[in-house]
Amino acid sequence: MIKKILLGGLMAISSLTAWADEGMWVLHHIDPRTQRNMQQMGLKLSAQELYDPESGTSLKDAVVDFGDFCSGVVVSPDGLVFTNHHCGFSAIQTLSTTDDDILKNGFVARSHAEERPVEGLSVFFLQRTEDITDRVKEKLAQLEAERAESQEAVEDNEAIVAQSNLVNTSRVMDMIEQEYKEANPGREVRVQSYCGGSQFFVSIYKEYRDIRLVFTPTQSLGKFGGDTDNWMWPRQTSDFSVFRVYADKDGEPAAYSKDNVPLHPKRWAQVSLDGYAPGDYCMTIGFPGSTSRYLSSYGITERIEQQNKPRIEVRGVKQDVWKKWMKSDRAIAIKYASKFASSSNYWKNSIGMNKALADLGVVAEKEKLEQSIASWVDADEARQQRFGKMLAILKEGYASCAPQIRNLMYMNETLSGMEIWSLARLADQLTLCEDSASTADGIKAYEDFMKDYEPRVDEECTATLLKLMAEKVDAECLPEFYKTIQSEFGGDYAAYVHHIFSNTKIVGPHAIRDIILAGKELQDDPALKMASEFSMAYSALAMQYRSTALLLNYNENLLTQAFLEMEQSQPHYSDANFSMRLSYGIVQDYTANGQHYNYFTNAQSLLDKAAKQDEIEDYMLEDNLINLLKEGDFGRYADKQTGELQLCFLSNNDITGGNSGSPMFNGKGELIGLAFDGNWEAMSGDISFDPALQRCIGVDIRFVLYLIDKWGHADNLISELRLK
Repeated sequence: MIKKILLGGLMAISSLTAWADEGMWVLHHIDPRTQRNMQQMGLKLSAQELYDPESGTSLKDAVVDFGDFCSGVVVSPDGLVFTNHHCGFSAIQTLSTTDDDILKNGFVARSHAEERPVEGLSVFFLQRTEDITDRVKEKLAQLEAERAESQEAVEDNEAIVAQSNLVNTSRVMDMIEQEYKEANPGREVRVQSYCGGSQFFVSIYKEYRDIRLVFTPTQSLGKFGGDTDNWMWPRQTSDFSVFRVYADKDGEPAAYSKDNVPLHPKRWAQVSLDGYAPGDYCMTIGFPGSTSRYLSSYGITERIEQQNKPRIEVRGVKQDVWKKWMKSDRAIAIKYASKFASSSNYWKNSIGMNKALADLGVVAEKEKLEQSIASWVDADEARQQRFGKMLAILKEGYASCAPQIRNLMYMNETLSGMEIWSLARLADQLTLCEDSASTADGIKAYEDFMKDYEPRVDEECTATLLKLMAEKVDAECLPEFYKTIQSEFGGDYAAYVHHIFSNTKIVGPHAIRDIILAGKELQDDPALKMASEFSMAYSALAMQYRSTALLLNYNENLLTQAFLEMEQSQPHYSDANFSMRLSYGIVQDYTANGQHYNYFTNAQSLLDKAAKQDEIEDYMLEDNLINLLKEGDFGRYADKQTGELQLCFLSNNDITGGNSGSPMFNGKGELIGLAFDGNWEAMSGDISFDPALQRCIGVDIRFVLYLIDKWGHADNLISELRLK
């Protein structure tokens, strides 16, 4: 419940006024001044053409929440969806085997019958969003009056006030969410806070659960550049994949069935072959996950030192182990492909963020802003009552809990790398099943996990990470089994972990049978014992930190609200919280560190990198693809001005994680690309937007179509797109 508040949007304030191309704007609530800016920059659509909750034909109706972790866009009247390759990566990996390695070789469905269902994947269509701010605030006022009348928590204690406020807000949000669920049966309902808890909206979605893979390029194309180029420009990555949404005969969501039919939406995005030029209007619509633009200077320092640095260290060690095994065995490479990609993405993100925050002096700039806010607060007695303590509490709170956060991060990252811990939790849950249905569900969850699990890899990784954690976490916070490692195994982590893997019943060909037969006696299993002791140690530390976390979050929200009031004459946007947002700007190059970067890449630049594949593994490209590009038969997909096949391009749109797969539209609302990354020089973007540096990297839709057509020979898909 509390997580809704902890993740609630904080107001962006990287500068005292928002730049025209900065911001992640809620479509149903765009300020008229922002709308005018967009139109002056080249937008040809009205506010109603962007967002109309009644007709189902506005542009928002073509944009989807893909899997609850990415974005996508419907591009045909038969429910065809474009998203990024890395968004579809897990689905592609799940459908791959050593005998049918579509992850490596790519996949083309030339008919609906050949499309492959993806179990567990959903696509969400936003129906409407409503402002419930007044309802929430009215109910909160009632709860506060009841508390005052009953004389509960009469002590004027900041921690008590913070906890009471956040708990009550969560209670009210949950209550309203439940009301909307009852009034909208079969719909996904999400109540979220915005702008530091000063606004609240409810969004209603239609969830489609029969999603099928239609097309994916080869892994060498879809991930071209790999970790070498991740978060970098220039890029040549064909980061796209294609899926289709299926529905029942009435167009309503339904579980997978051979009788389902392609969804026929009222609105889809028209794909454009017109391309773009510097200065052209460019707009993204998608579901950005999380930003912290209004985070205090103390919170930024904590992110750098206590969160990012442990994440970088632990994931680097884990990935080295995984990579060694993945190189040695293709079956293991398939099993760990998605896990490795997910881990390495934010490993490198954290590295880039720390560097950019330092290079751009973000902490110092935020300190100056906080001085301005403090002066504004001091100028009015009422403001002093509301906001006078917040900066002092933030300073003291972050300083006092720094060791706790650091320990928690090392432990959390270690847990995420120890797959045996997740396996132990699944096994424990299976022993608690009391009926055949829950047992069947438990068995399926266990089997799904085991499909992408390799005990040899996990054993080495677990031993390596436990040793690292002993070196980094305060001794009094370590799990109890660390004493066993010293007393019974002489401090040999590999020997201790080998003992666990050799004697546990939860790993092996007969694991499920052994778990069910053992029942509750499985609690003595060495793997479950280790997992239990780790969980207990982590939970104890997390509980110690909880009250401080609530206090810090409450005062971060106050800082947001103070800034809102100080700058109330200006339009502002809320931090990302995985609700639908629009960002707008132009196609634009940039200069950094004395080097100028062009706004697009071409086929020759891809061939130039592929020529280095003997030196850089991430630049590997198959000969047939190299030969195809060398032929230069780009046809109607070549840019009309340059005559080249343009691969990726830059805009100054404001995006973050979750925006992956977001459609990039021109001023007419036509699709010109898919957003998939940001640039290294502006990796501080989740915290501070730098208009001179921050760029959105997108794959050119003409490159996408070229590969579908010339490599995939998918004439059926090209025809379906109804290109002009």
